[in-house]
Amino acid sequence: MVYEGIYKDRGSKFLAFAEPISNEEEAKERIAWYKKKYHDARHVCYAYRLGENLFRTKDDGEPHGTAGIPILRAIDAAKLDNILVVVVRYFGGTLLGTGGLMVAYREATRAAVRGWTATLME
Repeated sequence: MVYEGIYKDRGSKFLAFAEPISNEEEAKERIAWYKKKYHDARHVCYAYRLGENLFRTKDDGEPHGTAGIPILRAIDAAKLDNILVVVVRYFGGTLLGTGGLMVAYREATRAAVRGWTATLME
C-alpha cells in the first residue's frame, strides 16, 4: 500500500508517497519508478530507513540538507521502519529558501505518514 500526502507553498506542489520496503534493492527500484513516472517534476527527493543503522537520503538538486534529511527526520519522528518516502516537487516559480524547503519536505512527509500510522493503530 502507498500512502500519499501533499503540501503546497507559493505555487510549488510537494507530492509525498510513503510505502513499505524490505531491502535496499526494492527501495532503488521504487525510486527509479517514481523518477520515471514523475519525469516532468523539478525534483524527486527521498529518504528510506531499513533498521536502526541503514538509511539513505537524496536532495536531488535541492540545496544540501533541505529535502532528504527533513524527510528522514519525519520518518524517525513517527518511529517508522522499513519505509521509503519519496517527495516529488513541482516548482511554482518562487524560491522558498532553505527554511521553506525544509518545512515543505517535512510537512509533505508528515501528510503521507499520517495514513501509515493511522493504519498501524487500527
